[in-house]
Amino acid sequence: MTARHGGGAFPDPVPELDQPLAPLLGRGTAEALDRQLGITTIGGLLDHFPRRYMPRGELTPFDELRLDQQVTIVAEVVSTSTRRMRSRRGSITDVVITDRASADPRRLFADDGDAGAGTGGTMRLSFFNAWTAAKDLRPGTHALFSGKVGLYDRALTMTNPHYAILDPEDPEAGETAEQRAERPIPIYPATAKLTTDKIARAVHALLPVVDFGAVPEPLPDAVLGRERLMGLEEAYRQVHRPRDTAAHAEARRRFRYQEAFLLQCALARRRAELAAHPTTARPGRPGGLLARFDAALPFELTAGQRAVGEELAAELAGSHPMNRLLQGDVGAGKTLVALRAMLQVVDSGAQAALLAPTEVLAAQHHASVLAALGPLGRGGQLDGDPDGTRVVVLTGSMGAAARKRALLEIASGQAGIVIGTHALLSEVVQFADLGLVVVDEQHRFGVEQRDRLRDKAGRPPHLLVMTATPIPRTVAMTVFGDLDVSVLDQLPAGRRPVSTHVVGLVEHPAWERRLWRRAREEVEAGRQVYVVVPKIGEDDDAPAPRPTLAEAAAAAAAGPEDAEGPLASVAWLAELLEREPALAGVRTEVLHGRLDPAEKTRVMQEFAEGAVGVLVCTTVVEVGVDVPNATLMVVVDADRFGISQLHQLRGRIGRGGHAGTCLLVTRRPPEHPSRERMDVVAASTDGFELARADLELRREGDILGAAQSGGRSTLRLLRALDDAELIERARRDAVSILAEDPGLDEHPELAEAIGRYLDPDAEAFLDRG
Repeated sequence: MTARHGGGAFPDPVPELDQPLAPLLGRGTAEALDRQLGITTIGGLLDHFPRRYMPRGELTPFDELRLDQQVTIVAEVVSTSTRRMRSRRGSITDVVITDRASADPRRLFADDGDAGAGTGGTMRLSFFNAWTAAKDLRPGTHALFSGKVGLYDRALTMTNPHYAILDPEDPEAGETAEQRAERPIPIYPATAKLTTDKIARAVHALLPVVDFGAVPEPLPDAVLGRERLMGLEEAYRQVHRPRDTAAHAEARRRFRYQEAFLLQCALARRRAELAAHPTTARPGRPGGLLARFDAALPFELTAGQRAVGEELAAELAGSHPMNRLLQGDVGAGKTLVALRAMLQVVDSGAQAALLAPTEVLAAQHHASVLAALGPLGRGGQLDGDPDGTRVVVLTGSMGAAARKRALLEIASGQAGIVIGTHALLSEVVQFADLGLVVVDEQHRFGVEQRDRLRDKAGRPPHLLVMTATPIPRTVAMTVFGDLDVSVLDQLPAGRRPVSTHVVGLVEHPAWERRLWRRAREEVEAGRQVYVVVPKIGEDDDAPAPRPTLAEAAAAAAAGPEDAEGPLASVAWLAELLEREPALAGVRTEVLHGRLDPAEKTRVMQEFAEGAVGVLVCTTVVEVGVDVPNATLMVVVDADRFGISQLHQLRGRIGRGGHAGTCLLVTRRPPEHPSRERMDVVAASTDGFELARADLELRREGDILGAAQSGGRSTLRLLRALDDAELIERARRDAVSILAEDPGLDEHPELAEAIGRYLDPDAEAFLDRG
């Protein structure tokens, strides 16, 4: 097709992939694609790849379907009948379909009536006032059906499902019915109002009219040849209209490599851009705060802490900005490593800022840094060291006087170490000389927030990103390719692994009483207990009086198979423990995100001081809250948490000299899929091994993409664990090209493709960490 032009006296041509869809597909189809999927251009629709393919000779097994699931299936019509409704005007067409499979896919559309050899399950479809269904869905017809699976009279049903006939009489030009039967059926990511067959029709209408000659090939010829990849046009055709299973596999292989290559080029370019801007070296000084801090440490640094500390020290002393990700298992001592880096920067006459995601965590960091530094952190005060520095905290809930005092100390440079929440990003916060930014739990901050803090420095500051969520190397390489990665995989001396056990109340209801007796034993031994629940308050229809956990588990087990009991809440558990004889006289408090900040601080402080025996809380304690005396954690409805989250939670206990125990309480039956996650957590304390298991169960799109950036996952086809070797090759290719052509002046097609790939969600994905 001919490229259209924009307005103006000398309009620029609009790239082919950026052309709008309406002139090609019609206004109605284009509006539906925009409204339902946010797709507005040729490139957007071409890149909306099928999520799977169905062989035409393979009907969907009904026993794999789940109730209330929106599904697309292929089935054969067994019978069709229409009857009048008794209670109101109109008719109902009942269609019975089957999942029996043809013995030979090529005989699927045979005329001898034997295509559906063998028997299988059946499902009843109900169409209200749909005379076309009675006409279209004749016995022997094969069709795609899309709708929600229900259950009526113990039989699977769908009501008014969308359907599309798989018509053997409508082959492609020059294609026989047998060839058509070999074509897999693409199943697209769809919605209830825009079904997969409608998307397929739009794509099929688009493919013949796209001028692929005007679409730039982003992959260099040498790469295409070495990897034996399809050309771009052929890959688009075979991914959407594959001639057979091998063809769509080859097309997807090409697009997987392209995705890895574009991502690695973008990361390599980002790294080069950062390195091109010099910064102020922060080498520290002999006999300064860092040396005195190290000399006063009451324990030995682990080998990992020493090695990472040397890496950070060398980079801080350099003239290029450090951009490093520090990841480690819970309790591996990341905060100590970060504090030593901050002291080196303060010794160089500059300031360091630590950005924390919550006020509770910011207060915890402030208290722990002050405690660790002692007089060195109280410079200028009567009980402080004359050569010390100031440690200031800044949060949104601070009073006006305290806030003003903190802002003055930050602006004047008196505060060498500044700890805060999003309040640090405010325009009124001015630093005298910001040399290092430490971002704790970086996944909770967006790119704009991180950059706003970095922009407060005159020259680019050094950056240290910390995460307590262990990430396998291949994932880190994919997502954090513009950051150098350091790993702490040793626990400090004295830390003992937490023992974890699954408590199934369906099969062991008597264990509930033992739970609370076990909590009493810890409190009587002078230690403390967390009880973590997934929800803060009750729903309006919550039962009253509330049952015990075991009673609720028994009620759920006796109900329908798909019934979901109410989630345990802070309110429910606090009331339950108040009535629990085993905890009589034990002080219990609650902590959750809706509490007033001052109340949260009070509760957490009293728990840390040992005045509170049992803390009923939500995951507000998941990250960073450090109470060394807490030794028992009871996670109620643990099946509602992911592997990494459970590992994070149990990292809050056993941080002192006593062993920790984590009890994962579930009211789900042993055969429920969620029990597998809990068994994995109970079987290992290795955060990296658990992160790999989490990725295998959930895929990195859930962990590192949409769930944390607010948009769709940037990884469309890549699977960082499965495609590790491919990503390595793509990385080498990207680094080689960027080394010879940093501005991609000789590769304009590649530059254009990177720009299209890096939509706003992807930009946030790269920067987020």
